[in-house]
This record gives sequence, C-alpha cells and structure tokens, in this order.
Amino acid sequence: MKKTILTIIGVLFLGFVSCSDEFTENPRINVEDLDTFFLEEDNVESAVIGIYDLMQYNYAVDWSSVFLVKLLPGDDANAAGGNADDQSQLQAIDDYTDVSSSNASITSVWDLFYRTISLSNLVINNISDSDLSNKDRALAEAKFMRAWCYFELTTMFGDVPLRLTVPEKVEDFGIVKSSRADIYTQIELDLTAAIADLPGKGASDSFRACKETAEALMGKVLVFQEKYSESIPFFEAVINNPAIDLEENPADVWSINHEFGKESLFEIGYISTTARDWGNFAWGGRNESNLHIQLMGPRGDGIFDLTGTDLINGWGFNLPTRKLITAFESAGDTKRKAATIMTEEELINAGGAVDATKATGGVIWDYEGAIRIKYATKSEDTSEDGVKELNYSTNFRLFRYAEVLLLAAEAYNKAGGQDIAARTELNKVRVRAGLLPDNTSTGTALFDVIVNEKFLELAHEGQRFWDLVRWGRAATELSGTGYTSKNDLFPIPITEIDKNPELTIADQNPGY
Repeated sequence: MKKTILTIIGVLFLGFVSCSDEFTENPRINVEDLDTFFLEEDNVESAVIGIYDLMQYNYAVDWSSVFLVKLLPGDDANAAGGNADDQSQLQAIDDYTDVSSSNASITSVWDLFYRTISLSNLVINNISDSDLSNKDRALAEAKFMRAWCYFELTTMFGDVPLRLTVPEKVEDFGIVKSSRADIYTQIELDLTAAIADLPGKGASDSFRACKETAEALMGKVLVFQEKYSESIPFFEAVINNPAIDLEENPADVWSINHEFGKESLFEIGYISTTARDWGNFAWGGRNESNLHIQLMGPRGDGIFDLTGTDLINGWGFNLPTRKLITAFESAGDTKRKAATIMTEEELINAGGAVDATKATGGVIWDYEGAIRIKYATKSEDTSEDGVKELNYSTNFRLFRYAEVLLLAAEAYNKAGGQDIAARTELNKVRVRAGLLPDNTSTGTALFDVIVNEKFLELAHEGQRFWDLVRWGRAATELSGTGYTSKNDLFPIPITEIDKNPELTIADQNPGY
C-alpha cells in the first residue's frame, strides 16, 4: 500500500539551499517560534517526515533529479530525448562535454541535498537535549538522512563543506571544504547512532529508514573507502536477517505489487491519486507523483509504437546503451534482461514498431536498439484520474538487497582469502537472474565476474559510473566516449563559490 508523504516543508522549512538569500532568518513553522516548536512530539514527528518529503523531491524534481544526474555519466544509459539540444545540461553530463560549474541540474542536486541536510541539522540540533519520548528515533532518522546526503555529495563532488548546524547569522554561513576522509568520518558517526536507535525492518512505516538500511549503508560507505574487512560484519547483519531477502524473480522487484518489499532497504514512494493535469501540475514543485517515469518513457510522435506491450509513450529520455544490450546477450541473461530492457526486435515481435523517419532528421537521438523496462511507463503505475503522464506512482528503489549481496561479494573478495564467501553472495543474485552459479572463479577473475554482475543487476539505477571511478576502471570502460579524469567529480556549483565567503575558484574541482 502506498504511503502518502505529506508536503509540509513549504511551511516547515524556509529553504536553506546550501546558500540561500534567506539563510540569515530562523525557519518558522506556522509562525511558531523554534524555541517552542520542538517541545512537542507531534511537531518533531512532522519535521522528520518533512525530511522524507524533501528526499522525495530530490529524486524526482522535473529535469534535475538526483536519479538522472547520477545515472547519466555511466555506460548503461544515454540521455536521449528529442535531439542533441533537448535539456542540454543533461546531454552535457551524458557526453562529458561542456560540463560547467553553472550546469543547472548539477547545481540542483547540490542545493537540494544541502537543503535536506539543513532540515536534518535543524531536527538534530533542537532535540538532542530534550526528554521527548520519540527523541531517539527522530535523531536516528535525521542522522541517517544526513549520512545518506553526505555520502551522495562526497561521491559526486569529493571534498565538500561539512555543515552540522543551521546558520543563524551572516557570518555563520562561510565554511571551508572538508576532506572526503572527514566527510566519511562524520557519516560513520551518524550511521553508528542510527543503527543503535532505528527499529528493524517492518516495525514501522515502510517508507522510513530502518536499522538494516543503516547497517547496509555503513557497509557500502566502508567499501567505498576500501575498508573491506570492516564492512563485512555490517553486510552479514543484513544478510542474516530473516526479514530481508531477494524477490523470487527480477521483474518482481519493479512491480507495483512489490513496492517496499522484502528486497527493499530504502525506497522513495510516490502516488497516483492526486489527479494531476496540465492545469494543476506544479512544474518545479512537489506533486507526489513521479514525473521522471514519463520523462523516460519511449518517445511518442509515431517513433515508438508500443502495441503489444503494457507501456505508454513518454518523452524519450534515458535509453539503454548498445553496450548494456550486448552485455545481457553475451551473458545469456534472458530473464533479468526482460525485466530491464526490450530490444527493437522484441518490440516488433510483440506487435509494436520503431519508425526513425518520424524523429528529428530521421534519427532517433541516442537510440541504440532498445527501450527500458526497468522504471518503464507501465499503465498499471498511473491513474485514470487527471492526465496519465503526470500521475505515475512508481517508487524509486534507492537501495536494495541485491546490491548489498554484490557489495558483500566484493568485500569478501578484496579482503583476501574469502572467495568462497564472495561466490556464495554473488551466486544468490546470479541464480535469481536465471544464470548458472559461479563455483570456480577466484581472485581478480572473480572480481571481474562481480563487476559484470553489478553492471547487469543494477543497470539504470545510478551506480555504474561511480563504481567505475572508484575501481579505477572508468578510463578503460568509457574509452572513446569523451570521458576524461576530470569527470570523476562534478564541479562545485559556481553559485556556492560566489556566496560562500570561505570558498574561492581555487577550491573548484580539477579541470573546471
């Protein structure tokens, strides 16, 4: 069942967007003073739910969502759209061309994560010394969210300002960048606190972070630091938990009937009951529905005829690469492939068609022979009320058990002498996909298998590029695409450098 996340932030939090023109004002809640607001348990609960509301917005805001910005540098998806100029800021990220410190989508990601961090800080700073009965749970959730946001930020931007309080006056806003190592230290502190006080999976609202979510994220954070042996106990705590398991079939993960299912560790929920139409849809606002599904649907205008499928035409962004298609076919991975992509031949066999003559210049931009099935425009995920394309309820599965198993396999393999354990976790994912288990690979060869398995399992989920960077494989895997090492990090937005008095152009990431 869907859980509606109330849109309360407009009155709850006046918008600390990393550096807002309003940052010198204390936030007001229904004109109630902060000194009294956090004395009420219901108000604390509302503030915590507000953090989830911001996260919902971060991953689905029009053309600048975290989902798309993280995904596009990888080699599993192309930006696509109508042509090379359609949403040029996204095309630049996809093609590694003209990525600048004024890129609107990259700036949006930075600002939105810092806004979420600011609300988390507001909760933490105001209730840490209280004696409210829901204090421990609220602190645990706020610290988990802060950890999540900083992990995303340092993965994409490297060294970033570490804000742990809400600025109260002008001189408080200036802050230098902290090293990635220091960011990781704070993330680990926050996750340690979250693990101690979050309830277990299934003990609370399904959209909320649970103890296992924090354990899994801690393991991932440690793997990203190459602290493989330290990460293993956190993965094992999740793996040994009977409340968590893989869905039986790859397609089940993405079904509306399995939202917040046993494989889900952190999922952002959306709804299709707000009857959005062209008159009441708030562009750039919070609509509770997931517009990105429509953005990523196969383009209409006679280009993709979807007859014989349960799909609806969309606006044509985020098409699979030929490299991904080939990887599925080379692996004989038919079951998982069917839950991820559909080739042109398969579409035609189903009764549909592809007509490039209807596209601009007779060429379907960034199309390499397939459309997406994962996060597809499925008719069952929208509503008859309002306009279908504005009412998708598809949830973003941000962190799931299959990724934990593959991270654990990597940790066992890299820690040394534990390849049997690595293959055990790897094979759970392979067998679910319909592939034969790997019972022989060891060492570097086994790691290569894990890398390829992750490419197939997590396609179109925004992990691929950042894994290639940390593995030192980006230059090889992205050869010929325009990628250079400067693309390992996004540029710090020029708006942050202009407004933060402790940052200068010298603080910009290399190459920008």
